[in-house]
Amino acid sequence: MKNILILGVGGSPAVNFVRSLRDAPEKFNIVGTDCDKFNLFRSEADSNHLIPRCDDEKYIEVLNAIIEKEKIDFLHIQNDLEIAVISENREKINTKTLLPDKETVKICQNKYKSYKRWKLAGVPQPKTLFLDGVNDLKEAFVSLGGKLWIREQSGAGGRGSISTENYEQAKSWIDFKQGWGKFIAAEYLSPDSVTWQSIWKDGKLIVAQTRKRLYWELGKVSPSGVSGATGGAITISDKNVDSISESSIFAIDKKPDGIFSVDLTYDKNGVPVPTEINIGRFFTTHYFFTRAGLNMPYIFVKLALGEDYPIIENKINPLPDNLLWIRGMDFLPILIKNYEK
Repeated sequence: MKNILILGVGGSPAVNFVRSLRDAPEKFNIVGTDCDKFNLFRSEADSNHLIPRCDDEKYIEVLNAIIEKEKIDFLHIQNDLEIAVISENREKINTKTLLPDKETVKICQNKYKSYKRWKLAGVPQPKTLFLDGVNDLKEAFVSLGGKLWIREQSGAGGRGSISTENYEQAKSWIDFKQGWGKFIAAEYLSPDSVTWQSIWKDGKLIVAQTRKRLYWELGKVSPSGVSGATGGAITISDKNVDSISESSIFAIDKKPDGIFSVDLTYDKNGVPVPTEINIGRFFTTHYFFTRAGLNMPYIFVKLALGEDYPIIENKINPLPDNLLWIRGMDFLPILIKNYEK
């Protein structure tokens, strides 16, 4: 039985990864770590360790001690902060990982750097400006016009985002968030968004699946309406999403390796536009696909271990359309088949 180490194990993304491995056709011994002692109470791993934050100088040393003690065969991360640190220090980690190239991780974790790569490659993009000061914001309202999407250039969960047509509101928000030099402004597209979650190995696509977000859980309490927590999602197939997602990945990495979860938003003409790639990790609600019959974490782990993995004949969108996933705080998620809008 293989020993798998999951970092940030008390967070929802990691819990769903653990649940997916529990549903796999073989058993794994799952070891978890977290820097929050309260999060560890939520862990569903077989054993757990409280560790320092990933910006602590002892972080790598502590991880390696756990890896040695627990005889870890593979390490996986489901949060951006630890992905960034592990990616940069992967040579110091005394077990297997399966991460994209270091530079790919850096670019994908920076929305403005991603935007520049996509624009250069001709991938559909909203006009976007970096906000280093008030003059940049003024220029954004002049050159982009109408409603703007203001957000931090790094971070998940709609971090720091608002949509506004008002300059003073935008300025006050960025002042409040101390965001000059950290925020970007882009044309507002639409509320319709999808995610194209994919696994790659040595430049070869292993499998990809699309889901459309129907609404954000707790969106009403977020300034932008984006909470970062999907409430309802449905499986879809869209060839434009498939081709643009692949183009957005290859614009950043010619030989992708690992997990690339592409977020796209439809523009006013119905064109899916990539807005970010959640790199090296599955999106939070990936257990949706596992319950529907596509266990991507299991495929990923088998790839990382260099073992035979389940071959998916139809590599792009193997799940049927119109599978609905409903989730929220304090109730079990629900899978509904043949959902009719």
